[in-house]
Amino acid sequence: MIIEKIETCYSAIELFHAFKDEPYCFWLDSSLQNKRLGNYSFMGSNPFLVFKSKEHNITITEGDHVQNVKGNPFDKLRELLNKYKVESAHAIPFLGGAVGYFAYDMGHHIERLPRAAIDDVGISDCCFGFYDSILAIDHQSNEVHIIASGLKDDPRTALDKLKGKISGLSPHLEPEEQQVQNVEIHSNFTKEGYMEAVQRIKDYIRSGDIYQANLTQRFKCSTMEEPFSLYCRLRTLNPAPFAGYMNFGEGYILSSSPERFIKIKDRMIETRPIKGTRPRGKTPEEDAANKEELLSSEKDKSELLMIVDLERNDLGKVSKPGSVKVPELFYLEEYATVHHLVSTVVGEMREDIDNLDVVEAAFPGGSITGAPKIRAMEVIDELEPTQRNIYTGSIGYIGFNGTMDLNIAIRTIVMKEGTAYFQAGGGIVWDSNPEMEYVETLHKARALFRTLRNEK
Repeated sequence: MIIEKIETCYSAIELFHAFKDEPYCFWLDSSLQNKRLGNYSFMGSNPFLVFKSKEHNITITEGDHVQNVKGNPFDKLRELLNKYKVESAHAIPFLGGAVGYFAYDMGHHIERLPRAAIDDVGISDCCFGFYDSILAIDHQSNEVHIIASGLKDDPRTALDKLKGKISGLSPHLEPEEQQVQNVEIHSNFTKEGYMEAVQRIKDYIRSGDIYQANLTQRFKCSTMEEPFSLYCRLRTLNPAPFAGYMNFGEGYILSSSPERFIKIKDRMIETRPIKGTRPRGKTPEEDAANKEELLSSEKDKSELLMIVDLERNDLGKVSKPGSVKVPELFYLEEYATVHHLVSTVVGEMREDIDNLDVVEAAFPGGSITGAPKIRAMEVIDELEPTQRNIYTGSIGYIGFNGTMDLNIAIRTIVMKEGTAYFQAGGGIVWDSNPEMEYVETLHKARALFRTLRNEK
C-alpha cells in the first residue's frame, strides 16, 4: 500500500471533476466540517468489482466477468470482503474498500417482514463498488492524499494514474445556477392521509403493539437538471457531515444526511441516533427560542430515549459484555434548516464478530423504524404506500482494513431516468399531534424542496 500526500490548489468540488463522469464514481463528502464530525472526505471511480443484489438475486461484476448467484447478500458480501481483507492502520480511516449502500429493504434478509408496499422505483437493494485506489481529503489539516492498496493493480501504477487525473484538471467553477421552472413535487400521501396514518400508529400504541413508529411520506418530481449540479446546490443549502454523491449504475444518490448509522474503527462501534427536530428561526431570537423549546421538550427527549434503549440493545448483541455506553444523551446539533437532538451509543466488538455482523444486528437504524423494531417495521409496511428503497438505508464505506462508516440515508435524493425521489418523516409517539407531525416532515424536506426548485 502507498499513501502519498499531494500539493493541490483545487477545492473538493474541483477535485471531484477528475471522477464525476466515470463509472461508479463516488464522493463521500463531509460538507459540514467541524472537529466533532466531518473530518474526512473520500473520492473514487472505476471499481475493480461491483456487487449488487435485488432480493435473493446477486450480481458480481469483475472486469468482463459477470457472475449471477442466489442467496443472502450479506453472506456473499462478507465472502468478498474477507477475500480482500488487509491489515493496515493509519490516521486516515478509509484506505480503500467497498463504497455503496444498503437499501432499507435489506432488512428483509434479517427479519421475516411483510412486503405490501409497492416497489415503483426498481433499483438494487444493495450496491457496493470495490475500490483499490482513492483520494482522501483531511479537512482538519487541509491535506490531500492519494491511496493505492495494490490489491488489484500495482500500487505505484495506480497512484500515478490518479496523479495524472488530478494534474489534468483545469479550475472549474461550481455549476452555473439554472432557471428552474414548474417543478411540480408530488407526495404519495395527501395531508389528510398522512394525518390518518399518524392516528393509526397512535391506535397501535394505545393497544400496546408499539411504543413508537417512524412514518414517512415520499415525494417525487421530474427534472432535466444534471445530478451533479443539483448536488452542488444541495451541499450549499444544507451542508452535512455524512453527505455524499454517487453514481450506482442505475441512477444517482445525492445525500445531505446529518446522521451516522454505524462507525467502526479499532473494533469500537459508534452509532448516533437523531430524534427531535425544530426548524431554524427567521430571526436570532426565534432561532434561540426554537432551540430552547427542543432542549426542554419532554416529548422529544422521551422519543430519543426510546431509540437509545433500542440501540443499546442492538449493539449489545455484538459487543463485549459491559462495553455498551451512552457518552452523550441529549446533544443539540444545528443544521442549515433544523435543530436536532442527538445521542451517541458506543460498544466494543466481540472477538467473533465482523463488520457485517454489526450491520445485521442494528439494521435498519432504530431512529427511522421505531420500537419495538420488528413490529414498528410491520406497521411501516402497512401504512406507507411505496417501498423506501435507499431512503433510511445506509450509505458509506466498509474498509478492507476493518474500518467502516455508514450514514442513515435521510435528506437524500435518488435520481433515476429524469425523476427525483426523496422522503421525509418523523417518529410518532402517543402524544404526537397529527398535523404537527405532518408539518415536521415539510421542515425536514425543506432543503430538498429548495434544491429542486432552485430557491434561495
